[in-house]
Amino acid sequence: MRTRIRSAAAVVVGASALSALALPAVQAAPAGPSAPSAPSAPAGPADDVQGDTQISNVIVNDGKSIVVGSTGKASVTVKLTASDPNGISDAGGILYHGADVNHNDWGVTLPSCGKHLVTAYTCTFALKSTSARHFGVSKNAQAGTWKMWAYAIGADGDYRFRDPAKTFKVLRATKLTANAAPEPVKKGKTITVTGSLTRADWESHKDIGYGSQSVVLQFRKAGTTNYVNVKGIKSTSTGSLKTTVTAATDGYYRFTYAGSATAGAVSATGDSIDVR
Repeated sequence: MRTRIRSAAAVVVGASALSALALPAVQAAPAGPSAPSAPSAPAGPADDVQGDTQISNVIVNDGKSIVVGSTGKASVTVKLTASDPNGISDAGGILYHGADVNHNDWGVTLPSCGKHLVTAYTCTFALKSTSARHFGVSKNAQAGTWKMWAYAIGADGDYRFRDPAKTFKVLRATKLTANAAPEPVKKGKTITVTGSLTRADWESHKDIGYGSQSVVLQFRKAGTTNYVNVKGIKSTSTGSLKTTVTAATDGYYRFTYAGSATAGAVSATGDSIDVR
């Protein structure tokens, strides 16, 4: 069995592999003014390979953006396939925000995949929002593009480090409301649609108004299933929304927001209007 591992990328095979990754356990950032310290970089190069160990089919959150509410917590599932002709001793990785795994401001460590003496094994890592372990963020500046550093270790001592093995989005959750009035209303009269757009603040753990954002008013005619665009408006500095339309037929009005580079998309629940 080959056991030689370059000293620059020293990794302990088996259950202790994560000891080479000087990162805190997966946990939320603490509440309060003190920010968490950035995770330490893994030992050795961030992108390196020895032998024929491979990493493939990396999937974070089923390929969808991770949308995180004001608590800063979210449940995330990560999958990767580790392969080696002699079997897998261990595999795992780090989800992080930063230029690369050696230059990050926050990250979470995946639990160990463990030993699987088959030529290819798909590891599934579940980061659940519990008091002990969850995907956590603490600064609004951490919204946007995240990356995953991944490793796989063969049973023969071969290994593969990949950075990034995957890029994905971590977004601040948004909420949207809509209210159409008056109700009922006479045909041809004015309907006023109001609402508000808020965005999760990971630092204050509150939802705050999201200003100067483009929002679309949509209408769904009663008895149909599809909404159509009516007009676009922008939220005020406090996230408030207000516009008017002419009453024509029964149906439902709602606002919808397409999201941004740091905030998730959202649609309000449709509010019914009775036109007489």
